[in-house]
Amino acid sequence: MSVDNYKKEIGMMNLEGLIEERESISDAKFPIPDKELLNRYEKLYTGAVNDVLREFCLLDQALPGRIVPLREYNSVAGFAFTVKSSPNVKIKGEMEFRTQMLDEMQEDGFIVWDTSRDDKATLWGGVMTATAKGKKIKAACIDGGVRDTHQILEADFPMFYEYRISNGSLGRCLITHYQIPIKIGDVVIRPGDIVIGDIDGVLVVPRDIAYAVLVRAEEIRENEKKIFGWVKEGQSIQDITKKGGYF
Repeated sequence: MSVDNYKKEIGMMNLEGLIEERESISDAKFPIPDKELLNRYEKLYTGAVNDVLREFCLLDQALPGRIVPLREYNSVAGFAFTVKSSPNVKIKGEMEFRTQMLDEMQEDGFIVWDTSRDDKATLWGGVMTATAKGKKIKAACIDGGVRDTHQILEADFPMFYEYRISNGSLGRCLITHYQIPIKIGDVVIRPGDIVIGDIDGVLVVPRDIAYAVLVRAEEIRENEKKIFGWVKEGQSIQDITKKGGYF
């Protein structure tokens, strides 16, 4: 085998591994029904879940702080439905592709939308909100703009976003993909991952460890109840720490 052919073969092997690592989508099943999993996540909060992810050596699962909740939501959890768009002057075919995407959205989805850092358009508005609610989508997270804010608020639909502006997306930002792995900030989001959002932002839990993370986070919640009780009783910091408490 020539040196050039050897390099090509090795390069292809390495590329296949990279493709598998970057583009793979888990179909892991849970030991409990999907709805029960989401309901239990919604009894938690992002801070506790994030602390558990740190125990799993995952430090970069929170979406960037520029993405904020439209209201001071309690926890909402769903399965990631990913969307990718980018600034583009092209319009032809956009509405047909958007319709196809909306048709494939499933109940209990949590829309996570990578706009390629678009700063001029809105990717979500009143009609999208009404459509999502009709399909029983849990929430939407847009790394970019939204509009028709009054309609979103009136629909009582959990919305996480970066900015508001009246510009529509047609002719400004084009949907290019959906239900593929995307990256927002340092976080890779894959279709089917668990996404949880609350007043402190949005957090992504990889599907393969979602049940184990849930169980551990529930343990932390119970431990914190004890700690709050000890604090309320007036116990000293030293005594609380000796009993395994933390601050």
